[in-house]
Amino acid sequence: QEQLVESGGGLVQAGGSLRLSCAASGRTFSPYAMGWFRQAPGKEREFVAAINWSGFKTYYADSGKGRFTIFRDNAKNTVYLQMNSLTPEDTAVYYCATKSSSDNTPPREPYEYDYWGQGTQVTVSS
Repeated sequence: QEQLVESGGGLVQAGGSLRLSCAASGRTFSPYAMGWFRQAPGKEREFVAAINWSGFKTYYADSGKGRFTIFRDNAKNTVYLQMNSLTPEDTAVYYCATKSSSDNTPPREPYEYDYWGQGTQVTVSS
């Protein structure tokens, strides 16, 4: 059973930065895509960023373009989300997810992913 553990969340002032990490263990099938999603109170889970199995193809939600960067270290089975210029609107629980896939295009819908982490809270104060 694959397990995903997120870390790196916390409280930061507007304009600040955070780097989230998601370490995968117990994986038996590869290659796989990885994605980040977030969910704010009272809102649906939304796509943030995704990266394909090789790390050469990435996608971002419009809200994060130019501010967020997703990248992965396959040797460590870890995906990262570097978030810069944070605003209070970025406050949410951030989740990572994986999907066994050799496609060059990573999925961007929550239902396409197989495994999920427990989430890490990101709070941006104004």
